[in-house]
Amino acid sequence: MVGVGKLLKQAQKMQQKMEEAQAELSNEIIDVSGGGGAVSIKITGQGEFKELKLDPEFLKEDSDFVAEAILQAVVDASEQAKKKNDEAMSGLTGGMQMPGLF
Repeated sequence: MVGVGKLLKQAQKMQQKMEEAQAELSNEIIDVSGGGGAVSIKITGQGEFKELKLDPEFLKEDSDFVAEAILQAVVDASEQAKKKNDEAMSGLTGGMQMPGLF
């Protein structure tokens, strides 16, 4: 049963590396702006939103335009965080997809 023990150790090592990568991602801040710089968002590499800033002058614009610009900035931020997370995990799993794990 030496093979099973070795496999278990490898799995534990991979789990530890994944936890370390997740900790790094949670400390990494991604800055995203939209609406010509009127919307500013900070999000972690794990996708946790940390900050949303709006230019007060921007809020005087048409409400539909403001809402669309904010939504687009949120979508962009979320996509960038997911990409960063996917890249980090892909490096650990050798590109093998593990749905639902992250």
